[in-house]
Amino acid sequence: MDQLLEMADILNGIIWGPFVLIPLLLGVGVYLTIRLRLLQLFRLPHALWLALVRRKEDPSVEGDISHYQALSTALAATVGVGNIAGAALAIGIGGPGALFWMWVIGIFGMATKYSEALLGVKYRRTDAKGEQSGGPMYYLKYGIKGGLGTFLGVSFAIFGAIAAFGIGNGTQANTVAQQVNSVTGVAPWIIGLILMVLAGAVILGGIKSIGRVTSALVPIMIVGYVSICLIVLAANWAALLPAFQLVFASAFTGTSATGGFVGAGVMLAIQMGFARGIFSNESGLGTGGIAAAAAKTTQPVRQAMVSMTQTFIDTIIVVSMTCLVIITTGVWQVEEPEDGSLLTSQAMTEGLGAISPGLGTAGAYIVALSVAVFAFSTLLGWAYYGERCVEFLGGRTFVLPYRLVFIGVIFVGSVATLDSVWLFSDIANGLMALPNLIGLILLAPIISAETRKFFAHPDWRNPDVMMDDVRG
Repeated sequence: MDQLLEMADILNGIIWGPFVLIPLLLGVGVYLTIRLRLLQLFRLPHALWLALVRRKEDPSVEGDISHYQALSTALAATVGVGNIAGAALAIGIGGPGALFWMWVIGIFGMATKYSEALLGVKYRRTDAKGEQSGGPMYYLKYGIKGGLGTFLGVSFAIFGAIAAFGIGNGTQANTVAQQVNSVTGVAPWIIGLILMVLAGAVILGGIKSIGRVTSALVPIMIVGYVSICLIVLAANWAALLPAFQLVFASAFTGTSATGGFVGAGVMLAIQMGFARGIFSNESGLGTGGIAAAAAKTTQPVRQAMVSMTQTFIDTIIVVSMTCLVIITTGVWQVEEPEDGSLLTSQAMTEGLGAISPGLGTAGAYIVALSVAVFAFSTLLGWAYYGERCVEFLGGRTFVLPYRLVFIGVIFVGSVATLDSVWLFSDIANGLMALPNLIGLILLAPIISAETRKFFAHPDWRNPDVMMDDVRG
């Protein structure tokens, strides 16, 4: 096992090193941003209005869930342990500068997420049960002609089905078990069993069940968590401006050793920022296209605008809250953390304790509850992503067995070793992202053409106007 972990660590270093995924993720995001003419910034207000204000669906069009439910499912899958534990690990290992690089990958990732969702709707297909199935496996196979497209599509589906057990299952269940155990003393296996039963009850109901639960749960969990973070930041308002200055300075000069913090160079800040950023918002993994494909819509561009708000909410809002709480309270200066959620818990405890000692004791419970709810929602979203990959590979016959195995792994993840779970999750994420990123580069002309066509329509701002259906 030690040799296996050592080999995995080497492979992870190559995949997430300076010559493979880091330049590819950034390069694809920058390339798509240029092709789309900064659409993620100029169209963001309209996208947020579509996603959060209008939220109207047309029951006459194809799809399984509404625009908002598709966004909620995607947010449920992304706003998880990565926002609490992953973001904290990035700061604790890479220093405050890692937050800047998470912002960078988040902003460019919005263009990537937009592109994935557009293609996901355009190339979706109806499965044997009458449900919509789409995502990278479909737009790679049908958008890129010949053997290359098929190879990339199958590769993504295989890696995606496997990765779901890591990023969307093992890491979530493990962090919940450890965090709740540290606060309540309840055995991890009991926590894992409860989580498995609750998640299984929703997952077995399919995407419509998942959509209903996430659309109700996601707004409450995000607003609640952000509100607590804002209270801590308000209590530490004097440290807020120095925190931003430290983030920008450390991003380009590295972070010197201070307190128990051993120091971090610029490359480590970039690596941690990108790796944990992509773990959090999933831009580049292709999962946004899977959720978008289930939406009731005939407009790939309109759904793509809704989907790109997911990355904005996840990274620019929720991740920033976690990191700023950790930086302003100074807990990032401890020795290299083994558990990011415990680092966030310490920051919450100190931040709320500055207001009142009574509130300080509640900090650990708040983080434990947040981790549990975030992870629970992520399990639901990733169960759907994994089953769509399996459906692509083998048809509907394999969906139910996959759901059952996925539910069982929730329990296994809750009692596994944390280091190995995070390590193999990073590797699976990287292998999943590679075929998708290659496909996005090759399909960029289609993405830009569909976008120009949509915004050339005089009534593009009116979501009640039905334009021509576009299917690849």
